[in-house]
Amino acid sequence: MGQLLKLRDYISRYETDVYHYVPEFIRLKQWQWEQAKARWEAERDADGARREPGETWDFLLDKPSWWERLIGRWRRGPEPEMDEERPPAPSLSRAATLDELKRQFLDDLFELQLRWASSTMTHISFVDEAWYGDERLKYFLQRFPDTYLCFYRPVAAAGKAAVELETILLTPAAAWCLAFVEGEPDNVVIASTGRFWVERAGADTAKRVNPVISLRRTEGIVSDIFRRHGVEWPIHLAVVNRYGYIDSGHLFPFVRYIDKRNYESWFSRLRGSALPLRHGQLKAAEALLRHCISFSSRRYDGNSGVDEWQQ
Repeated sequence: MGQLLKLRDYISRYETDVYHYVPEFIRLKQWQWEQAKARWEAERDADGARREPGETWDFLLDKPSWWERLIGRWRRGPEPEMDEERPPAPSLSRAATLDELKRQFLDDLFELQLRWASSTMTHISFVDEAWYGDERLKYFLQRFPDTYLCFYRPVAAAGKAAVELETILLTPAAAWCLAFVEGEPDNVVIASTGRFWVERAGADTAKRVNPVISLRRTEGIVSDIFRRHGVEWPIHLAVVNRYGYIDSGHLFPFVRYIDKRNYESWFSRLRGSALPLRHGQLKAAEALLRHCISFSSRRYDGNSGVDEWQQ
């Protein structure tokens, strides 16, 4: 499950110590799944039900690398930290099968992700309820490995301005800046060098703002942040349409066009990567977090909370 390091301009606990919370999330997830699965199996056995054979959890429980295990041994106590932030165990009475239990567990963990991406021990951001139903956010977090770090539409400080960036996915190999041009199924988005692209869906035609403009802006800001912090990490740009098509017209050769024709192969290649979490990847994440803007309030402690911008 990909990790949500930053959501818009919400404060994130990864900002306080990304080197701690990334491996801690992986360990917390594994520990919680083992507890939920053990209780579910105990209830099934008590009812005389037969366990399902051949159960695997490869897509969720990714094995930690030697670096993650080293960090974990250095930091961990007898069990995962932050008891108050453990995701609630799925209701066993609701799960008729192991696959159903997995889906419930992923949904519970998604809610934990949003809590971690909107609070620290001392501050909290008020989350728009719409994020809990954001299909794209949920899809990317639940389908990618633990070692993939997501900045979902973050807001960064560029000089004196606050700039909304495209989604950034930090993998163990590169930083992907992703712009989405999705709409109706089987739509066709036609690229051009102008300010607008054309989208055709059936008999309907509409204009879309050229996504390459924001992609190049995102690339420029990310590159500048990496340069200032001595981060050497490749940056890729991609326009994505999972359910339709992109007619690129061979424009913008520095952009990768990912649509219905090649999305599955691109996704499988990323998801199937065996590369472990890397120190340089976390260094890149820390640099980005330093330049992201956060709007938050102090947690209530008996005194009036004070709104403040943190950068």
